[in-house]
Amino acid sequence: MVTINTALTPAERERIHAAVAATEQRTGAHFALVTVPASDRYALFPIAWAAVLALSVTGVVALLKPQLSIGEGFAINGALFIALALVLDWWPLRLRIVPASIRRSHARELAHREFATRVVAWSPHRNGVLFFVSLGERYVEVLTDREIHNRVAPDTWDRLIADFVSAVQANRLAEGFIAAIETCGSTLEAHYPRSGPQDAPGVLV
Repeated sequence: MVTINTALTPAERERIHAAVAATEQRTGAHFALVTVPASDRYALFPIAWAAVLALSVTGVVALLKPQLSIGEGFAINGALFIALALVLDWWPLRLRIVPASIRRSHARELAHREFATRVVAWSPHRNGVLFFVSLGERYVEVLTDREIHNRVAPDTWDRLIADFVSAVQANRLAEGFIAAIETCGSTLEAHYPRSGPQDAPGVLV
């Protein structure tokens, strides 16, 4: 888990595209850089929390004022539910009421789906790398094909990932992407030299 406070600007996206293009001139490895606002909408959480809170408050009111009629209780509960659902639907609050374990799980699932779509499907030689950042969940993951793991020393990836996460934590998302791509290019150039024109999975930022 990391903290990310800024998204990518158009200028930063251009810099990333240029870095990927330059790196792919040196190596046949494929790279995918994905940053998303959030990994899920979590639309049910405001409704669920609003229902629980409204019922709880209505129950307390009924205990304190037993003279309330059933109709009045329903009116209070309905008004509270609508008000709470609207308030909790505000995106920053919506994310806060989602348990951290669920946010991590959804972000991880999306990272692996993106890996399958943007790396596995595009790199039959098992030489792809995905850098994934989900801004809403404050989540970072780097995924590589098994073939790369077999050819590159584990400590090389450990350092690359640590540097990338540190850059993201410091709100230097673009710089982290670019540095990681350049490091990947230098590392993989010997193992996956560029042999000719090839299609790349592209960059989604």
